[in-house]
Amino acid sequence: MSTQTSTPTTGTRDRVLIFDTTLRDGEQCPGATMTFDEKLAVAELLDTMGVDIIEAGFPIASVGDFEAVSEIAKRTKRATIAGLARAITADIARAGEAVRHAQRGRIHTFVSTSPIHLAHQMRKSQDEVLEIILKTVAQARDLVEDVEWSAMDATRTPIDYLCRTVEAAIKAGATTINLPDTVGYATPAEYKEMFRAVRERVPNSDKAIFSVHCHNDLGLAIANSLAGIEGGARQVECTINGIGERAGNAALEEIVMAIRTRADVMPYETGIESQMLTRASKLVSHATNFPVQFNKAIVGRNAFAHESGIHQDGMLKNSETYEIMTPASVGLTKTSLVMGKHSGRAAFRSKLEDLGLLLSDNQFQDAFERFKALADRKKHVYDEDIEALVDENLATAQDRIRLVSLSVIAGTRGPQRATLRIQDETGSRIEEADGNGPVDAVFNAIRALVPHEAQLDLYDVHAVTGGTDAQAEVTVRLRDGDRSITARGADPDTLVASAKAYLSALNKLSAQAVRLHAQHAAAE
Repeated sequence: MSTQTSTPTTGTRDRVLIFDTTLRDGEQCPGATMTFDEKLAVAELLDTMGVDIIEAGFPIASVGDFEAVSEIAKRTKRATIAGLARAITADIARAGEAVRHAQRGRIHTFVSTSPIHLAHQMRKSQDEVLEIILKTVAQARDLVEDVEWSAMDATRTPIDYLCRTVEAAIKAGATTINLPDTVGYATPAEYKEMFRAVRERVPNSDKAIFSVHCHNDLGLAIANSLAGIEGGARQVECTINGIGERAGNAALEEIVMAIRTRADVMPYETGIESQMLTRASKLVSHATNFPVQFNKAIVGRNAFAHESGIHQDGMLKNSETYEIMTPASVGLTKTSLVMGKHSGRAAFRSKLEDLGLLLSDNQFQDAFERFKALADRKKHVYDEDIEALVDENLATAQDRIRLVSLSVIAGTRGPQRATLRIQDETGSRIEEADGNGPVDAVFNAIRALVPHEAQLDLYDVHAVTGGTDAQAEVTVRLRDGDRSITARGADPDTLVASAKAYLSALNKLSAQAVRLHAQHAAAE
């Protein structure tokens, strides 16, 4: 059996490399598109917290993606920067150009290997795909020393052919071999056995590090990832908060804390500073406008909350009765009530830093003014209030259409009516509209002021904190054809928060359409 001499080790524990693809696979999640500055901020934090490889984007996809990968490559101090490329000459050349300024650059190229992909997507024979692998991996290796090759849909590929493709990729110069569970189909036992078999049967398997990349379609992404490590993989591909296509990817924070917490049965370690996990989760949630579910493992609001009397009794006696890790180990601090209308700029800036929220001078000033306005309306301003306020501030900074005022008539007698005023580049405009309830009336007024064809796919409301003066945070998802945008709005008035969220989504759709038009014009 071949052994992996290239796997890093520390003492008696094998080092598992963390490959974060939040900026690439994570951004493919419908509605999760990040701005250039948001990508830079996320990449900087990933680098600081100890991520080994950052997959910064798909350079051939757009000018914006290329520029983001290039800038991240120039700025990153510790991590390897990877650019994704299909097994196409132009893709690989573009990825090589994007990562060439990195201290450590990687080209990550992939090709389908399963029968269903070869027949319906690739429309190539097995031998033709083998030739593509040899040619494109060799091209990538001529550009960079570090080449990763992925067998797309590996878990539905016959093992004999999978071994042939892996052998060809390593022969052509691949230094990392990724065998992804592309459609989230595998079970842990199958995934572990696949890695064991490939590493045993491929003669040159010791010349590469093997990697797992698992999707969560059946809720098995974490279990499969850990099983792949047990089968010999020493790189895990994952995303912050588990965001990604369809049901998402394996969550970085869950992988890291599972390995750390169950060191008794998993003799591995990562280089991640776990105290930064909560901060990373919040940053990505803010950047993508994707809220973290309350019961999300490790970083969810309820991950360390205890309401049951039995649980509370146990926690008061010994926290280990119901907590297998400490909140501090993932960077979680207890919510405090120290911020109020008398708090100054220095205190507010310090609070932002504690929450992992880094703002430019202009962003800080805008956020501080919103904070003071909120403090005048609320007795206590909680950490969650500040996070929601900053989230909205960052998300709407470039908005073309802004809410000026809103008044609503509601109640049992009806009809429900909304009067809404907006401001855009043409000036101030006002509209009144009826609806089947106050929210419907508000949205009807917006549609009258800003005609559009987008469909409302999601409307979600939750209270940011407790109390009758709690801020409402509203999430809206609009779909226009194959484009989907998610946006949030926060305000102590639920209807105002709803209007803000809907207008933010419309602004994002409009900005996205402008970017796409510019990219198409540039391509022509």
